[in-house]
Formats: sequence, structure tokens, C-alpha cells
Amino acid sequence: MKMKRQLSSVVAAAFLSILAWSCNQSDPAPKGDYVQGVFVMNEGNFLQNNGGISYFTREQSTAEAEIFADANGSALGGGVQDYTAFEGTGIILIDNSAAGMDKVQFVNSNTFKTEGSIGAPDIENPREVVIANKKAYVTCWGTNPAYTFSTGYVAVIDLSTKKVIKKIDIAKGPENLIYSNGKIFVGTTTFSTGKTLTVISTTNDEVAKSIPLNGTVTPIGIDANGKLWVSAGISALKMSPDSYAVEATLPIGTDASKIPTNFTLSADLKSIFFVLTWYDASFAAHGNTYKFAITDSQVNVNTPFIKRNFTGLAVDPTQGLLYAGVTPSLAQAGYAVRYRADGSLVDSVKVGVSPTGFFFK
Repeated sequence: MKMKRQLSSVVAAAFLSILAWSCNQSDPAPKGDYVQGVFVMNEGNFLQNNGGISYFTREQSTAEAEIFADANGSALGGGVQDYTAFEGTGIILIDNSAAGMDKVQFVNSNTFKTEGSIGAPDIENPREVVIANKKAYVTCWGTNPAYTFSTGYVAVIDLSTKKVIKKIDIAKGPENLIYSNGKIFVGTTTFSTGKTLTVISTTNDEVAKSIPLNGTVTPIGIDANGKLWVSAGISALKMSPDSYAVEATLPIGTDASKIPTNFTLSADLKSIFFVLTWYDASFAAHGNTYKFAITDSQVNVNTPFIKRNFTGLAVDPTQGLLYAGVTPSLAQAGYAVRYRADGSLVDSVKVGVSPTGFFFK
């Protein structure tokens, strides 16, 4: 079970829009109107199954804490692992602490009214989702007996029928995934011993390549030069998405007890943000946030970009702002904190328990 998870020529306009917030704030969007804004995935407390999705428009500094419950009169019933939307359909991944209660929940992406769900045995411990060819690809840990992380698959969902049409076997707890040019790149969870980058062809939904790497694998994204970035252990790798050759290896420090997580590309796809996290003897999380350019030859972990540990990171492609999730504890609300391109603070928005992801619309 998971107990955690772009700056271009528009940046100048983004800065001006930020400055204008204090002078000309718009009226809050009415409840039930989720056409354009920021969605925050809140995992909640795993044993309490109290995850949810918070929402606010980019002009707001307050959020609706749980929009699914607002729209349907009942909670999602588990921890929210991921959310995305496609052609009016929202896709929510729900991980429940009770066996057999996991699901993919479908909603109308504008109203968040329910449109059905898929549960076990088709969906077991779902992690992340991407869309390609009008299909949703969902990484699942499988039944994960005794937390061995020895099982797993990618569930392929036909979005026209909302049914799982195939399971692609991938062992060692498949987790992060990205889609690019007919290929899905799949990594593994940090709790497993999986050290393989799996490539799936969306033409036939088969494994096209399994690439062994030195460490737990997290696909990051495709940069401005068309290169694939992957985290493997405590290194960031620049790879060819065609030949899969490793073209550069950037060590992320030398301390394997400090775990690099929550990678995200800047809006212009020329920089990468990530959090370096470590745990003390009481298992309390500590860490800082860093940034490096895709042209760098090494990652500077001596000078943090932001001196703070976050449970989630994402960049709004519209404004170029960095969104960071703050989890004070699993017994209270968390915060979505917004930063400018230089690392200066914009504001923070109170959201649900344990914010770990963001979706921008």
C-alpha cells in the first residue's frame, strides 16, 4: 500500500497575472463548476480511507475541500492516488486499506457527478494513470501479498465502455508512468526491488522493451530536446526515447538514505524539480527541494531551491508556477503552496489531508 505521488515565453505574463491577483481578484466559481482550475489529490490517512480531491480556481486562495462528496453526497472511500481527465470524463484512482475495495472512479470532469466505477479484481492497488488512444493505462500493484511488491500489472481501460480490456503483467510494483509518442514508460515503487524501466507499445498494448537500470526506476518526462529523463536510485538519467541509450548520468548526491522523489519538469521543459527526503529514527520525514537544468552535468544538492520537504510537486503549464503539497500530519488538513520561478513564495491554499498530486485544467 502506498504511504507516501513546464517555464516558457509565457512566464512574463504569468508574473503579471500573479501581481494582478491582489488588485483584481475574480469571484469564486460556484460549487459544481469545475471547468477550469486546480485539482489537488489528497491521499488522506491510509487506515481511515479519508482521501479526497480539493479544487480551486487559479485566482482563488481558498479551496473546496472535497468536491466528490459535495457533488455526490458521499466520500470516495479510500486514499486518492491519482486523477486525470479526458473528453469530459474524470478518472480517479482509489486505494482502500481493506482488501477488494480498491477502484477506478469515473466522474463528469465538469460537475464531478459519478459516472460509474471499476473495482476488484480488475483494479487492485491502483497507483497512477495516463491517457493514450482513448484508453486509460493504470499501474496496479496487484494483490501485493504480505507487502512483497512481487506482483503488478498495467490495467488498460477502454474509455468508451469504461471496462478493463487487458492487463499487462509488470512485476515489482509498477508505479510512475509517462506517455510519449506511442510508448508508455513504466517505473516501480521505492518500496520494491524493481530496477527495470518497462516500455509498453500503445499500438498493441504489449511490453516492447524491459531496460535494466541501477536502482528503483521513476520515469520523469520528455524534455525540450525530446530526451527521456528517468530517476534510477540516486541518479538522474538522460536517455534516448528511441534507442533507450543512456546519454548522461547525473548523480543525486552520494547518500542512498536520502530518497529523490516527486520529480516534475518546468513549463518550458528545460528544468527538473525534485524533493530529496530522508527519515529520522522516529520515521519523521525531512528534506529539501532542488532544481537542475537539463543541460547540467551534475545535480547540486548542496544548495536547495526551496528549504522545505514536500509530499507532492507539479508545475502549472498555464502559469509556470510550482505547486507543492505540505502535509503537517495525517490528522489535519494539508496545504497547496505556490512558488514563482525563482523560488519565492506566492501563497498557500488549505486543502485536504496529505496532498500528494495536482491536476491542472
